Amino acid sequence: MKVKRSERLIDMTHYLMEHPRELVSLTFFADRFQSAKSSISEDLVIVKDTFELRGVGTLQTVPGAAGGVRYIPGIKREHAKELIDSLRTHVSHSNRLLPGGYLYMTDILGDIHLMNHVGKLFAAAFADQKIDVIMTVATKGIGIAHAVARYLGVPVVVVRRDSKVTEGSTVSINYVSGSSKRIQTMVLSKRSLAQGSRVLIVDDFMRAGGTAAGMKNLLEEFSATVAGVGIFIESEYGEERLIDNWISLLNLTGVDEKGKTIGIETGNYFDQVPSFLDEKKER
Repeated sequence: MKVKRSERLIDMTHYLMEHPRELVSLTFFADRFQSAKSSISEDLVIVKDTFELRGVGTLQTVPGAAGGVRYIPGIKREHAKELIDSLRTHVSHSNRLLPGGYLYMTDILGDIHLMNHVGKLFAAAFADQKIDVIMTVATKGIGIAHAVARYLGVPVVVVRRDSKVTEGSTVSINYVSGSSKRIQTMVLSKRSLAQGSRVLIVDDFMRAGGTAAGMKNLLEEFSATVAGVGIFIESEYGEERLIDNWISLLNLTGVDEKGKTIGIETGNYFDQVPSFLDEKKER
């Protein structure tokens, strides 16, 4: 039974956003709604214009018999700034200070709304990259990884510090922690990552970059390629980093335990990420 156009538009929008970066043929929608492809094409123009106007992404059209459309997540610069400012506010509360200058972050990393912001920001940053999987290290990066994966429509793999019997055969490497200069171990199940995958590395915190560098070295054992590195919070570091390129949302500039203040600034996000939606004409 044919459905009303308003119903088609709602269902198409929902389906596309639930399947980010997945190529969907016009035939699929035509059969789904018992409608002509010409009508579906007109509907998709409306969806595309609305996505761009609202700053949630765009639709990419792939021509040809095997073509179709795919939803590409995105974000406007002004909206990205609002989200990062909100994250700054939450992280900079003085009650987060722990002895030794550490920050309590568990509540933020467990907040689905804040992690949704983080996922949206990183997804927009890496939407134009070919990414097969998101990688992070246990345990605090897991929430971030799943938030990003949700927007990019790819699976998550988790690197662990030690081997688990439930992981089956594993690959392990030793690496040097950048800040403490200690030898540490990383382990990843052989079944969790296909050879030659393109991997987006994400983590909650970076100082020298030792953990991210370790994950990059581990990926070499799988002949995998690093598609990018996303860091929630990076910290000021006086020495040379162990990785070259990354995108950060926040920058921890300093902690004053006595004065109970936390210095948090915007990371390098806006220096690294083109906001393609800003150039779209708003109607």
